[in-house]
Amino acid sequence: MINISKNLINWYSQHKRDLPWRDTTDPYLIWVSEIILQQTRVDQGISYYHNFIKSFPDIYALASANIDEVLIIWQGLGYYSRARNMHVTAKTVATKLKGKFPNNFIELKNLKGVGDYTAAAIASFAFKEPVPVVDGNVFRVLSRLYGIFDSTQTPSGKKTFYKKALGIIDKKNPDIFNQGIMEFGALQCTPSNPKCEMCIFNSMCFAFKKELIPELPAKKQKIKKRDRYFYYLHIIYNNTFFIEKRGDRDIWKFLYQLPLIEYDSEITIEEIVNHKLWKEIFKKVNYNKNFSVSKKKHVLSHQNIHANFLKIEVSNTNKFLNEKLINISFKTLDKYSIPRLIERYLHDVK
Repeated sequence: MINISKNLINWYSQHKRDLPWRDTTDPYLIWVSEIILQQTRVDQGISYYHNFIKSFPDIYALASANIDEVLIIWQGLGYYSRARNMHVTAKTVATKLKGKFPNNFIELKNLKGVGDYTAAAIASFAFKEPVPVVDGNVFRVLSRLYGIFDSTQTPSGKKTFYKKALGIIDKKNPDIFNQGIMEFGALQCTPSNPKCEMCIFNSMCFAFKKELIPELPAKKQKIKKRDRYFYYLHIIYNNTFFIEKRGDRDIWKFLYQLPLIEYDSEITIEEIVNHKLWKEIFKKVNYNKNFSVSKKKHVLSHQNIHANFLKIEVSNTNKFLNEKLINISFKTLDKYSIPRLIERYLHDVK
């Protein structure tokens, strides 16, 4: 009988990648790395991790920072709610918990933005609590190894995988076991073209023996995405342009953007210039009516953004009616956190 946990730990000791957040028991550093790695590739996350820790070396530095400072460091990572939740949690830990993270899975889950996965990671890596970390890599390894066809998207399916992981976790070395099984899924038992012939578990692997590797884990149900049509106004005046701050009820909360007109479908330029916001901005402003339009598509997890950027040159600004607009230049742009979509456009036109 193969000892799953022992073999995983031995495999990990030989094959693990040298990553900056490993070999530490500091819950702050572990927390930062785990939040960054949600929805982010490891190779992309490394530079963000270094920049984040450099800017906010401890929980007090993060708690005392302005949210705009945090969002600027986060810019380009997407899923900005992660950064906003981190800022809230940092304030909670710094003030109510005297700078110390809870040392157990249950209490860690009370922190803003900390779910089962992140709580288990901190609890096991920092405090050696024997709770399994179950992410996409772990789902894949367990489903193939044991022939689990339950959906990873349902509460009952997640419960099945959690119980299986809990049954095989190494109680003395839960941190190394959790790191090992995730690394095994990332490097060995990969989504496509897994290295089955040289796998340490191929003699007992259900999916390998039954030739069901492509079928496991069970395919996720496709998400029906919403299409949105954004018309951004790139208003240029003497080598400067205008931005505004987004509200708190939609994607990219509190980030800055070019003035925006949104529709549920594609519209004509004539319809844009007759929009209420357009008239509010340009009612008494002289602008070049031969403006250019650039198009970009931006794909989010639940939405497709069809963006149109209208590059409009104006000759006067003293009669702008929209007080929300902020006049900036490319030299001062790095002081504002902006969505990746707009960053890409401005990079192209600079």
